[in-house]
Formats: sequence, C-alpha cells, structure tokens
Amino acid sequence: MRKTSRLPNLRNLGVALRILIIANAALMLGAFVLSDGIETFLYQLTSISTFAQPTLLVCLFLLYSCYNFLNKTSYRQAIAFIFILITLGTTAVHGFFSQFWIFSDLPSLPRMLVYAWIIGAIILYYFNLHHRAYSPAITEARLQALQARIRPHFLFNSLNAVLSLIRDQPKQAETALEDMADLFRVLMAENRELVPIAQEFALCRQYLALEKLRLDERLNVEWLIDDVPPDILIPPLLLQPLIENAVYHGIEPLIGGGTITVQVYTKRNEVHLILKNPYTAQSKHHNGNNMALKNIKERLTLHFDLEASLKSKQINDTYEVHITLPNQQQKTNG
Repeated sequence: MRKTSRLPNLRNLGVALRILIIANAALMLGAFVLSDGIETFLYQLTSISTFAQPTLLVCLFLLYSCYNFLNKTSYRQAIAFIFILITLGTTAVHGFFSQFWIFSDLPSLPRMLVYAWIIGAIILYYFNLHHRAYSPAITEARLQALQARIRPHFLFNSLNAVLSLIRDQPKQAETALEDMADLFRVLMAENRELVPIAQEFALCRQYLALEKLRLDERLNVEWLIDDVPPDILIPPLLLQPLIENAVYHGIEPLIGGGTITVQVYTKRNEVHLILKNPYTAQSKHHNGNNMALKNIKERLTLHFDLEASLKSKQINDTYEVHITLPNQQQKTNG
C-alpha cells in the first residue's frame, strides 16, 4: 500500500505552478508595501524579481531532485530538509551574484534568506491547508462518490437477458451471472488506488459481454490496444463508464446499431485513451454525458492534478472522448 504523505508531490506540474503563483504573489505584495506609486512599484518588483526568480527556480530544481528522499521521511523531517534546501539554493544564487553582479544594490544574504524562508513557510502552510481539505478520508469519500454508477436500467436489462438464456443456454447464463458479479464487486470495492490498465480492459469486456446479450449484432467494438503495456496505471472505472455512455447514447438509439472504437496508446510520457461512438441528435449526448464526464474530470484532477485532461467533441456523426494522463507503470517487486 502506498504511503499517504502530507507532503505535496513536488514533481507534479500543478504543484509547481501553484508554488510559482504563490511565490510571485508574495513578491508583488512585498513590492507593493515598499512602494508609494506605480513607478516605484514597478521598480521594486523588477529589482526584487531579479534576485528572486533565479532563487525560486534553483529551489524548485532542488526540491524536484530530492522529492523521492523527502517522501520517504516523516513530515517534520521533510519540512526541515526543505528549509535546508531553500537555504542552500538561496546561498548558491547569492554567491553567484556576488561574484558576477556589476551593480551595487545586491541584497545581503541574511535578507535574501529571510525572504526565502517566509515565502517557503507561506507555501508550505498553503499545501498543509490543501492537504487537510483533501485529507485521505475526504478524498476517499469523494472518490467513492465520484465512481461511476452503473445505471439501474443496465441491471434490469442484464437480468432479463440472463433469464431468457437460463432455459435454452444455461452455460451462457451462468457465465453472464459471473460477469455481473465481478462487475458489481468492482463497483462496491474501495477503488482508491490506481489499477493496471489490463484490469480495466477486462472489466470493460465483461460489461460489453453483458450488453452483447441484449443488443447482439447491433453492438460492435473495435479495440486498438495491441501496443499498450498492461501494467500502465490508471484510475479504476475510467473506461467503463465511458463505454457505458457510448452504448446508452450512441448504440441504443440506432436501429442498426454501430461500432464503438477504443484506442489507447503511449506518446512520450503520456497515455492517451480515445473512445469514439456513433452520434445521433436523438441520443441527447450533452444531457446524458456531461455529468459522467465532469465526474471523470474531477477524479483525474484528484489523482493527477493538472497533468491529466479530458476533452470531448462531436465530429459529424461521431462523438469522441480523449483522455490524457501521465504514463505511470506498476512497479514489480524483486
């Protein structure tokens, strides 16, 4: 089980952006306090930023490099080590400027250290508040609430389909009931940790097998996943609700049915999941899909912050959902 840390993920793009925003907001506030007009404000801000921005970037680099070590220590030890890194980064930048700076208004090292410590304390306090707002209990509750719920109509339709098979095809009915049991077991599980993508594929195939009993030849699925590493980690129940929406809004309204295309590929350090299904004006995509897409977006944010995205669009008679998330793979022991 992964250890839950109060420390922010210092290698996450969203966290880095928040640090930059908070630090620069603090610099602007300091320049404002020291100014008596717009001209002096701009001068103070430029003067402060000349030293502060390189210091901020160096400190961010040090924090990024040492994140794995920090994450293995206790929270108090990590905080102490962070201030040590801030001190080292600030001292290094001051030493560089003192050697090569051609102007005479270089701030003293103690003054730069005090500024750096104050801004560091403000940022750490912000992330501490952020962690308390998204504490493990709250986050787990939110993730549970946001997990896709299979529509009641699916349960009743599946049961009716199984009942119609019991007499003539008892073996197929037994397999369908096993698929239903597996599907609902996943829905009732905690579903907090990331899971291998192969597990999500298997779940989607079980769901589609149940829908195939009812829709028969009207439902076709094209899987473009041959080159996908099976141990890529994704949030649980990420694809299944999208496929369910594709069936409900894309296939069911069409008398002749249609094809759902599931494409997954990796590019650089990203995983791309693309799902396409037929679109018809009677399917009411925007009425039925928006809540599911909004829930998935929020779950992606809880797991990956700004490093994940979800985009949807309509192209003629096709509706497409495109998810991008970091390429994280399951670590094997040994």
